[in-house]
Amino acid sequence: MSWLEPDDDDDDEFDESQVRMRPNPKANRPRTKRRPAHADAQIARVLGVDRGRYNVLVDEDGPDEHTILAVRARELRKMPIVTGDRARVVGDTTGDDGTLSRIIGIEERSSLLRRSADDTDQVERVIVANADQMLVVVAAADPEPRARLVDRYLVAALDAGMRPLLVVTKTDLADPAEFLTHFDGLDLEVFTSAQEEMPLERVGAALVGHSTVFVGHSGVGKSTLVNGLVPEAKRATGHVNEVTGRGRHTSSSTVSYRYRGSQGSGWVIDTPGVRSFGLGHVNTSNILKAFTELDLIAQECPRGCTHLADAPDCALVEAVAAGRLGPTGAARLDSMQRLLQTFGEKAGNQTSGG
Repeated sequence: MSWLEPDDDDDDEFDESQVRMRPNPKANRPRTKRRPAHADAQIARVLGVDRGRYNVLVDEDGPDEHTILAVRARELRKMPIVTGDRARVVGDTTGDDGTLSRIIGIEERSSLLRRSADDTDQVERVIVANADQMLVVVAAADPEPRARLVDRYLVAALDAGMRPLLVVTKTDLADPAEFLTHFDGLDLEVFTSAQEEMPLERVGAALVGHSTVFVGHSGVGKSTLVNGLVPEAKRATGHVNEVTGRGRHTSSSTVSYRYRGSQGSGWVIDTPGVRSFGLGHVNTSNILKAFTELDLIAQECPRGCTHLADAPDCALVEAVAAGRLGPTGAARLDSMQRLLQTFGEKAGNQTSGG
């Protein structure tokens, strides 16, 4: 009887033993989307990345704290893994020479610092994960401070839910007082220093218990400040071109360092110097949320209100005019409006009251 001819016995009609199987010349197992649970995975802090290899810290604050090298698992090839991430690692985690572990997952992030190529580019680049503070470094002179670039850093910090800090270096070359008036009304702690006198103790005290990302224009002294706080970092330092007035990029990658001070420890995350900071990815409603008392009054604004000085029937503008916000209210509203104006029409399209 041919195997194609049905048998009269109904019980044998669907006998699977008669089905031809496709040959498997490689004798390998069929692929499956099921992945192992990896119950033995350890949680590690990503300190930096270099050419596809991740330097991670395991057993953080434990008796066996040490660094290891890791690569990402194939299923994570489309996920950005950045400095500050809390990664799940498996494999050889001894850290011995020649060993390599594998990152098989990323824990939920508490914050993300992102930037885009320009304000119209919706493609974002993730820079740092899980930082809760941003320390902006500018120079009082050589190079000249750029208030608008600082504004952009502040917007990115507020969008990510980070507390902003500001360090002004080289105050022996110029008085930063006029520049600092640009930030009146903001809850912004400011540290000043001369070229050779970094405020290490005061800045260090603000780092304790926090993960702080350092950002700034090239040539402002950011790497010098990092080296003063974390001597073993040995970040390269550069100079400012006398012709262009621009600093030379010295830090080429984002790296985390442990800060250990007399009052405690924290994390310093140094980033490469930049001359622009695109904000195409930012939701400007997060700027308003950072001004708590203004955010409450903004609920009285008409829908679609831009909260700018020329906005009709803006409850914030009317509240300041009526003195409802006290002596600092006008300054804080002006600061918020300046940050919103950084986006131009984008602020009006994305920020609304009511």
